[in-house]
Amino acid sequence: MSFDRRAVLSAAFAGFLFLPLPRRAFAADEVTRVDQLIGRMTLEEKAGQMTCLADSFRPFNPPNPQVGIQDEKRLAEEIRKGRVGCLFNGIGVAGARRAQEIAVKDSRLGIPLLFAGDVIHGLKTIFPVPLAEAASFDPRLAERTARVQALEATAAGLHLTFAPMVDVARDQRWGRVVEGAGEDVTLGSLFAAARVRGFQGRDLRRDDSLLACPKHFAAYGAVAAGLEYGSVDISDETLRETHLPPFGAAFAAGALTTMAAFSEINGVPATADRDLLTNLLRGEMQFRGFVFSDYTADEELIAHGYAQDERDAARLAVLAGVDMSMQSGLYIKYIPDLVKSGAVPMGTLDVAVRRILYVKTALGLFDNPWRSLDEEAEKSRIATPAHRALAREAATRSVVLLQNDGVLPIDPGKRQKIALIGPFGEDRANLYGPWAFYGDPDKGIDIATGLRAALPDPALLTVEKGCDIARPIDGGIARAVAAAKEADIVLLAIGESQDMSGEAQSRTVIEIPAAQQALADAVAAAGKPVVVLLRHGRALALHEGVANASAILATWFLGSEAGHAIADILFGTADPSAKLPVSFPWESGQEPFFYDRKSTGRPTVGNGATEYRARYATTDNSARFPFGHGLSYTDFALDQLKLSDTALRWDSAIEVTVRLTNKGKRKGSEVVQLYIRDRVASRTRPIRELKRIERITLAPGESRTVRFSLSRTDLQFVGAGNQRIVEPGVFDLWVGQASEGGLKAQFTLYAEAGKG
Repeated sequence: MSFDRRAVLSAAFAGFLFLPLPRRAFAADEVTRVDQLIGRMTLEEKAGQMTCLADSFRPFNPPNPQVGIQDEKRLAEEIRKGRVGCLFNGIGVAGARRAQEIAVKDSRLGIPLLFAGDVIHGLKTIFPVPLAEAASFDPRLAERTARVQALEATAAGLHLTFAPMVDVARDQRWGRVVEGAGEDVTLGSLFAAARVRGFQGRDLRRDDSLLACPKHFAAYGAVAAGLEYGSVDISDETLRETHLPPFGAAFAAGALTTMAAFSEINGVPATADRDLLTNLLRGEMQFRGFVFSDYTADEELIAHGYAQDERDAARLAVLAGVDMSMQSGLYIKYIPDLVKSGAVPMGTLDVAVRRILYVKTALGLFDNPWRSLDEEAEKSRIATPAHRALAREAATRSVVLLQNDGVLPIDPGKRQKIALIGPFGEDRANLYGPWAFYGDPDKGIDIATGLRAALPDPALLTVEKGCDIARPIDGGIARAVAAAKEADIVLLAIGESQDMSGEAQSRTVIEIPAAQQALADAVAAAGKPVVVLLRHGRALALHEGVANASAILATWFLGSEAGHAIADILFGTADPSAKLPVSFPWESGQEPFFYDRKSTGRPTVGNGATEYRARYATTDNSARFPFGHGLSYTDFALDQLKLSDTALRWDSAIEVTVRLTNKGKRKGSEVVQLYIRDRVASRTRPIRELKRIERITLAPGESRTVRFSLSRTDLQFVGAGNQRIVEPGVFDLWVGQASEGGLKAQFTLYAEAGKG
């Protein structure tokens, strides 16, 4: 599938004019069917359609507390009574068919169930965590992996995935950074749209179409201090400019559901925020799908101090615009009486149910309740060799080369002795990362296995654990240092366990655990070249023996083919081409830190004076490794930056061209990045903003002209009255290989003819 980046960004940023539900027109008989169903439904049946419960027919162990109905017979009776509209987090065709059989044949109205699940970066074939995949800076790759996830998930009896997470995350202390595309709104919007297209495919009624649910609406990535489930205090301008555009891109790509955030925004929990879920989402953004609560989030309005009791919580959530309650059971318990008492209008209920039934219609469930419930597909479409091959490609293209003094790539022909040291060398329990609980851990390829498969003689590899993830091992460091001294090169496999990232894994210090840092420092003192293989789900602050290594690779949580992919990079079978989607700080205390921050009245500029300037007293006011940074095994150079005109007319565009040359001896890929800065504006603007990316692959010695186009709409920002505006004036422009440095130019936007 091809896509137009300009179209995606236009949809995301230019006034929130999105495609309404549905993309296809409903036939008259479909509209009539929904209307007639609503007319026949009891209050309890309406509340049932608005209820989503954990799947007891095919139970898994999801990452949330096990509450609610845990017995298949009890759940079956609830479905038979029309008291359930959606089941989630179970997989397997046989169990789903049993549940659907009850809904379609035994319930009074025969309304089919919707089956949902947390397929975040893979079902059985596990792809890199979303943050890692975003490092590819290639939305087409994300679209391809999402398509495979849809093939496997629908073969396992799912209709919907609670993904993608499109929260812009700017504080690396927040554990859920790992689920998104990082700190940048433009990159996040491109990946949001790509993942929706991949999940859903070309036709929602197809057996392999997996409905997407972009989350968490909205600004969950802005929780104070990176604290999970915390509060968000944010201006309307920042909400609209930074946190809404990825949702806009996802909706424009066809997403028909979304999920409200756990957090509160400016004192109102999102689950009860009518301004957010109705006025903004349905009004301003024209979203026509339906809204899930997050897991028991309606019930949690009580703990927020916003609802008096469960009944009040259900009332507040449904009036705000939450159409489907997840797992709490509050809707089925309280909505019928709330409507009878007049506390909730019948019209509000009917609108919510109509949204849900229209989505079920769009998926074709009324015409074929058995779609995505095919036992033959379950046998043939999951964990195929082709899917594993894509997992390896995606993992390889997600690895970021942070630094390299020439030690990489390793030439296997030289038969160097390699010491693989660290708790992740032979570890398989932490390959996948969070949100991969359907995967089979024993089928992942660990680092040692990948290296042995790539080496001409596996005996060249020695493995020493050195320490556990968070604790020392008796004699571990001594054995590791001895192995390092005997080796020609050391590979240090260290970082986070997978339960250190993800939901409920906020951290005050984003550093290598102390036991591993001590191991790294001791191994570094052995004097051999050290290549650090970081395993992580966020940016980290690196120190001493880690920061000063000969080479550092950000290998994230790479999924099923992690070991093979890391070996491909280490031995030069593949050239590293990924870029950081998050900034690596010098110290944890710099967080939140992101590249497109504002200047101040007293900025620290270059090597200039620092006294009484905006800086920390103990560290440099910059990133150790900035957003967009990533090295290659070849040498790329940019030159000949040209603008078609330094004057940008109001209704015209300028073309930006630059020459990229591969000056090295290897074929490789580079991501060329275009940034701008609005020099003077009525609302201060970031020091840089990413506007365009282009991935280019060149042979040794080859050059290519890279072209970008910029128009007035690319310069818009949210001004007074929450309106997107653009102001005439001078703009700086950079084209480079990261968010720092690059070739610089300047242009001027002129006012509309006859104005200003």
